[in-house]
Amino acid sequence: MMANTSVLAVSLPLTPVTLLFGPHVSFNVFLTLALACTGISWYFVLSRQFLPSRRAAWIGAMFCAFAPSMMAHAGGHPNIVSQFLVPLIIWRTLALRQGKPLRSGLILGGLLIWQAFINLEILFMTAVGLGIFCLVLGISRRRRHPGEVRAFLQGLAVAALAVVAALAYPLSVQFFGPQSYQGLSAYVKNFGTDLGAFTAYSSHSVAGNATTAARLAQNSAEENAFFGWGLVILVLGLVVWMRRNIAVVTLGAVALLFAAMSLGPRIFLNGVNTGIPGIWAFLQHVPVLDSAVPTRWAMALAPVVGIVLALGVQKAIALVRSQPAARGPVRVAMITAVAMALVPLVPYPVQAVDMAPVPQFVTAGTWKQYVDANHSLVALPLPGSGYPAPMRWSAMTGLDMKIAGAYALLPTESALNPNDHSATFAPPWRPTSGLMESIKEGNPIPEITDTRREMTLADLRYWHAAVIVLAPQTRDIEMLRAMTEIIGFEPTWNGGVWMWDVRNLVDNPDAILTGPDIS
Repeated sequence: MMANTSVLAVSLPLTPVTLLFGPHVSFNVFLTLALACTGISWYFVLSRQFLPSRRAAWIGAMFCAFAPSMMAHAGGHPNIVSQFLVPLIIWRTLALRQGKPLRSGLILGGLLIWQAFINLEILFMTAVGLGIFCLVLGISRRRRHPGEVRAFLQGLAVAALAVVAALAYPLSVQFFGPQSYQGLSAYVKNFGTDLGAFTAYSSHSVAGNATTAARLAQNSAEENAFFGWGLVILVLGLVVWMRRNIAVVTLGAVALLFAAMSLGPRIFLNGVNTGIPGIWAFLQHVPVLDSAVPTRWAMALAPVVGIVLALGVQKAIALVRSQPAARGPVRVAMITAVAMALVPLVPYPVQAVDMAPVPQFVTAGTWKQYVDANHSLVALPLPGSGYPAPMRWSAMTGLDMKIAGAYALLPTESALNPNDHSATFAPPWRPTSGLMESIKEGNPIPEITDTRREMTLADLRYWHAAVIVLAPQTRDIEMLRAMTEIIGFEPTWNGGVWMWDVRNLVDNPDAILTGPDIS
């Protein structure tokens, strides 16, 4: 669970909701609260700790909570958009310099532990940005505020001790346990942000275009940049305007670093590989960094941009108050610039669709006649990112119904390369699962030979299958024909699914599959 998106800090408190109303309701509650609490938290920290203007804090908080990257990940990654602890961590980290190391360190340590059980990727990105920011500010302020660095380091040491004490065991399980993995697959490591995405608009924004966004991002959930020309120009202008503020200049440098890291090992421009290596080409093999998806560093830009926006609006408001004669032009200029930058980014509501009904075979408990502690249900095709329905069926049974397959981060198990311990997003590939996925994708049914039947029987025994189930879906007829020809007998229609009872084949070590005799 530690190596996956178990979000224990959220899933455990939501257990009553899950048990009473089901996982789909719990998921929707989680997602709604994640976005709302993130916005509230940013507003609280900005307005109460750093900015006297509530309007400036409101603009910054709204962007941090509903930036294009946040809305993109809201479609399926509530753990990533649960960033309500990020502003609190920033506040309490900067507060370490004020003294009281025991109290401040324990508060910060508690927040870090909490965030670790929501999403470590967000925590890691926050730590990198905060580390750079605190280092620069510490150096620039060391003479004017000589006691700050000492107090900061004392509080940080207390926080570190608390975090190590609480997370040493779970993190050791995550990184060294039996289900641990070492780095992501080469395919995911190449997920970089297209340079053109920074000035384009997300498909989740009112000014966006789905065709353009699809060309510039790996998928709709990874539209991590997409700030648009207006916001890019505005933020650059604000950094130049406030260049005497070391905090703003540092934020600008952090933003540039994150943008550069997000480009991946090779830089793409408008979908074309330029062949120019990015800095990620030199960082992707560094431990810990090798488990990060490079394009998501662009997602980490959103809070930086939100803070710069808030600081810029705050300075404009202060200028209006200090120079009444310039009130009109300054107000018009700032409102116009902010509107031109942010109005095109106004997000659409998160897309919601009706779920396909769970088959009666599951809801009526018919599966219990076949699946027991020693057997599983094999769905066609096996569940994964493209076909998650069987996982929802199992969830509706409280996970009592064991199924073959999953969509999860697991260590690679390759007979061709036993030393490959990188992450894969599914259990080890099997010939039968590959065949059904191929048919599902529209490929023709291959010739069914006895060799194919032997491989399928081996797969069914590997999965400890009790029953094979095929629910109505795209190309279900083709999958039905292929499996029937492999198994050698026709399925029965039971509770809204086609079903093959294969217990006799799996449990009998002498059983074999040969060509069928089907009329």
